[in-house]
Amino acid sequence: MGVMNDKWIVKSAKKGMIEPFESSQVGKGVISFGVSSYGYDMRIADEFKIFNPKSLEFADPKNFNDSHFTPFKGEICVIPPNSYVLARSVEYFRIPRNIMTITFGKSTYARSGVIVNVTPFEPEWEGFVTISIANLTGVPAKIYAFEGIAQVIFLKAEQVCGTSYADKKGKYQAQKNITTARIEK
Repeated sequence: MGVMNDKWIVKSAKKGMIEPFESSQVGKGVISFGVSSYGYDMRIADEFKIFNPKSLEFADPKNFNDSHFTPFKGEICVIPPNSYVLARSVEYFRIPRNIMTITFGKSTYARSGVIVNVTPFEPEWEGFVTISIANLTGVPAKIYAFEGIAQVIFLKAEQVCGTSYADKKGKYQAQKNITTARIEK
């Protein structure tokens, strides 16, 4: 696998891989977003699901749903101390069959005790990205909508995969909203 550069990202985005797409790095007065040297800094939308720890006895990924969250819409989301929120990307991604991604949280947030987790985008996955954002501090933390949240790195395979996410009819395919954990029965 090889890491794809900014020229490849711009070319692929023009084919609909990332919408909306910012072709340069935007960073003045905001947490940066847009094309970087070897990736794309995606933004976070203004829709959040704030975890409500009083709604359950255990955090069980096999029994987790929207009832464990409080919906919130706004330009600044406050994450309670030692808690987390789910959010979604501003950008809609369409990953080619020969590409896989890994995503890392922005260092501005990490240096403030806020950790971002996003699973890889598999070949032929598409949708808005559901993003988990954890506040590791003992005080409330602010998250800013429509600003950068994480950097997506695109990896090109030497060969096209045998079975893509679309082929598997993955349970998170073409998600339009913040999607909580799902277990297929």
